Amino acid sequence: MDKNKSINQSANKNESQSENQSRYIGVNEWKRHGFQALWALVTNSYLLGFIQGKIYKGRLKNLCVPGLNCYSCPGAVGACPIGAIQAVVGSWNFKIAFYAAGFLVFIGALMGRFVCGFLCPFGLIQDLLHKIPFPKKLQTFRGDKALRKLKYMILAVFVILLPMFVVDILGQGAPYFCKFICPAGTLEGGLPLVLLNKSMRGAIGWLYAWKNAVLLATIFLSILIYRPFCKYICPLGAVYSVFNPISVFRYRVDKESCVDCGVCAKVCKMQVNPVEHANHPECIRCGACKKACPVNAIR
Repeated sequence: MDKNKSINQSANKNESQSENQSRYIGVNEWKRHGFQALWALVTNSYLLGFIQGKIYKGRLKNLCVPGLNCYSCPGAVGACPIGAIQAVVGSWNFKIAFYAAGFLVFIGALMGRFVCGFLCPFGLIQDLLHKIPFPKKLQTFRGDKALRKLKYMILAVFVILLPMFVVDILGQGAPYFCKFICPAGTLEGGLPLVLLNKSMRGAIGWLYAWKNAVLLATIFLSILIYRPFCKYICPLGAVYSVFNPISVFRYRVDKESCVDCGVCAKVCKMQVNPVEHANHPECIRCGACKKACPVNAIR
């Protein structure tokens, strides 16, 4: 009788600790969302653009921002690094090409995919969409790991090869990823500009309809799956993922303190096991594993 009572008390204690832990992680997650929202406001602070329906073209627009933030967003004060790469990869303007490539290398070497977790406006949008209740959320599925390699193919084909080799008579390539795939560009740039400019509404065609279909599919999948765009499509995430193991800001696991409880792997929405691979290419540095660790083994 005493043994059963002890087991029940232990189970209740573990359940209570789990609930407190989940609540603690949830509070810290909203703090991260607050930082994401603040950064999104800073990088889209040209509020006059939303009133006039025009794009900011000042000197700051020559500079890249770390996250996927559309150049054509009326509020954007900086350029998207993926858009910048596409614009110059096939040209002879080496200064600009070196700047765009150097920027990605510098940010990647400094932070890795911390950018995805804290500094990407479209990452914030996916985070919030996934909080919408749905009967069955998908944690993973057959083919998930293979599908995550798609973003590297998109980076190679749509961001580098097509703009480099498929050019017009002036030798200029087109931003193929932005033009045919990027849902962030549709949400942040395409929709606001069309809504704010009557002349643009008369010029929309099949491409605009296609991009909106991609956006709607991304929105639905973001409710169902945590950050599907980041996992399977985003070429910027593909670039930064390469730097995760070597970036200045990276995670370290104290194997002596670790008790192999598995809590860190359980709370990771990107399906990473920090004990096995603390700086996995898919880790977006959200900090959930660090907050969940009962012995503070993750630093």
